Amino acid sequence: MNRNEKKYKKVWLTIGIVVAVLVALIGAGEAYFFNVAFTPGEKSVLNKYSHNTKKDPLAAKKKWYAKVKKQHWYMKSATSDYRLDANYIPAKNSHKTVVILHGFGNNKDTMGSYAGMFHELGYNVLLPDSRAHGQSQGKYIGYGWPEKYDVRKWVEKDIAKEGKNQKIVIFGVSMGGATTMMTSGIKMPKQVKAYIEDCGYTSVKDEFLHEAQDLYHMPKPVATAAVDLLSLISKGNLGFYLGDASSVKSVKKNDKPMFFIHGGNDPFVPTKMVYANYKADKGPKQIWVAKKATHARSFETYPKEYQERIDQFLSKYL
Repeated sequence: MNRNEKKYKKVWLTIGIVVAVLVALIGAGEAYFFNVAFTPGEKSVLNKYSHNTKKDPLAAKKKWYAKVKKQHWYMKSATSDYRLDANYIPAKNSHKTVVILHGFGNNKDTMGSYAGMFHELGYNVLLPDSRAHGQSQGKYIGYGWPEKYDVRKWVEKDIAKEGKNQKIVIFGVSMGGATTMMTSGIKMPKQVKAYIEDCGYTSVKDEFLHEAQDLYHMPKPVATAAVDLLSLISKGNLGFYLGDASSVKSVKKNDKPMFFIHGGNDPFVPTKMVYANYKADKGPKQIWVAKKATHARSFETYPKEYQERIDQFLSKYL
């Protein structure tokens, strides 16, 4: 082997090592992001958006929820055969029921203040733990896309247990809000009369792109490439691309009343997303942007107005 051949061999060997290292780093990075995004467990990256107030205006409702007697409901998920868990709180002589959907990393018990509000308004309350959250089983978090079929099964279970004359509302916050919108895009029992979504995203892909830039400070081209790769991994593990899981596309199929709520100062699910969701919806609709509220804090920031607006909206349709 002559000198030039040895030189080129060293160059290609170096290039090969660099490429191998880059591939390994990218693979490790994507494995980390997939774990953070899709597997159950505490998500410390969300601490940036945590918020505490000295005085909780919803404390009384949370206290009520902690003490009220609850029925425990169970069922199998619509796909993958997971055991799902829910609390059910009946209201006296009521045929109105609300299904309350929690956000990412939360569980049914974190929705106690909303349960208290709806119960005051005369609703039976059904609070499921989403798959891979709380006491429900699940390998991966689906951000509302597979969970929408679980919501339909919960509705069918409620009708089977409580009677066909039920009038049902689907309500959700954050990921639960997106799940609500995604649920509106599939065929639901006629007993479902209205939807209320609070601060849900336009699509999982849009939300991941925002988080990549806001949480991890990735330049947009890098964020786009990372999310595209994560989308491929999602397809392989969960069966859908991130862009498939779209609230915008779902509400285009909706013909039931939908109330859109969003904080006007939301850093996690940008406020602009609610306008895209609202514009796409094809049913009777209403929107309220709670000006000073941050993410999932509209009820806490405007407790009286929040309840009054929801009551007025639902009184038109139930």
